[in-house]
Amino acid sequence: MAERGVGRVRWYLLSLLFLLGAVSFLDRVNISVAGAALAEEYHLSQIQLGSVFSAFLIGYALFQTPGGWLADKLGPRYVLTIGAVWWGVFTALTASLSGQGAHALFSLVVIRLLLGTGEAIIYPASNRFVAQWVPTQERGLANGLIFAGVGAGTAVAPLFVTYLMVHYGWRSSFWASAVLGLVVGVIWYLAARDVPEAHAMVSPAELAYIQKFRSPGAAVETASPSGTQAPPRHRTRTEMVLNRSVLAVTLSYFCFGYVAWIFFSWFYIYLAKVRGLDLKTSAFYSTLPPIAIVICSLSGGALSDALTRAYGKRIGRCALACAALLSCAFILIVGSRVASPALASLVLSSGVGALYLAQSSYWSISADIGGTSAGFVSGFMNMGAQFGGALTAWLTPVLAQRFGWTASFLAAALLSAAGGIAWLLVRPEGHASPETQRHGH
Repeated sequence: MAERGVGRVRWYLLSLLFLLGAVSFLDRVNISVAGAALAEEYHLSQIQLGSVFSAFLIGYALFQTPGGWLADKLGPRYVLTIGAVWWGVFTALTASLSGQGAHALFSLVVIRLLLGTGEAIIYPASNRFVAQWVPTQERGLANGLIFAGVGAGTAVAPLFVTYLMVHYGWRSSFWASAVLGLVVGVIWYLAARDVPEAHAMVSPAELAYIQKFRSPGAAVETASPSGTQAPPRHRTRTEMVLNRSVLAVTLSYFCFGYVAWIFFSWFYIYLAKVRGLDLKTSAFYSTLPPIAIVICSLSGGALSDALTRAYGKRIGRCALACAALLSCAFILIVGSRVASPALASLVLSSGVGALYLAQSSYWSISADIGGTSAGFVSGFMNMGAQFGGALTAWLTPVLAQRFGWTASFLAAALLSAAGGIAWLLVRPEGHASPETQRHGH
């Protein structure tokens, strides 16, 4: 827990990262809500619309690792500011399209691909910020706050976009999202600094507290035979990404991303087309998953920190994440078979809530492993999640068309279970280098 009287500037800046995350998700999921109207105007099939969804995620996935490297080099202040401007431009371009058929499909794919490359920097850059600003014992809650922005943006999107669609047409929602991104980006640039040492509002007490507990080199410290800490050894990026724990977390996050993006891309359409709900009712029920994400991101982060302080990272990070993903798998199986649309919405929403109990574990572990290269390591990890999301954006409608929507949710349940099991391979203590893994420390 934080010491009393040390200051809270880091938490104010984390709140801005929450807002940036919310706006970025509004920018990316508004097309899911407006997708039916957009597809009708441009004469796109559901599978073609899935290609548009996938284009964003492919760009988002491919630029994760370069974006993380860029955040390590330039710092999160500049990278996130540039990113917010980029999001605004390409969100606005989505609303500026003209034409139909193949021309519209090609243009949408290119625009969404480029929007994805710009949005790829947000969470690696945020994790770089966490590695420099947040003591390790607070990282669960800090990441929970950042990723609560995912739920907030996704929760706002159905009501916000539906209102604008009804009154002003689907294009208006993209213009409004673009403006919001630009505003929050400017606020972030004015308020943030890359390190607490450079921020004039950080008190000496808060700075000393951050420096004492952030342990930026923890990932490269290894135990000597006497039990003391050996000097940190610089690791190449190849060593970092080939680290067994990094590979296991990345595999698990691939599974996480597959499940999460069913809700981001298809849940609204599922309620409207499969469960037979009207536009406004679908918008209401589609706010349930993001509300669950907000609640469970925050509570999962707080629980992870509490368990870590009491029992260590093996329980607080790994065991919690494993249990969360296994619980999600079970809930998805049950929810996909519920007859009532209202009850199905509640059950399936609780499934994505269970999933997001694990969210902060991924980013806390990757910050610990990465240290001063936290942007690069977490970008590599997040690349896995986005390839999972790209797969679900394409595969979900294919499975639904051939085997029914129950099969789509069953596939997600299997991957969620696999993601939970992958956490058993993660060694949060003493996993700093290949040498420590070989010697079992």
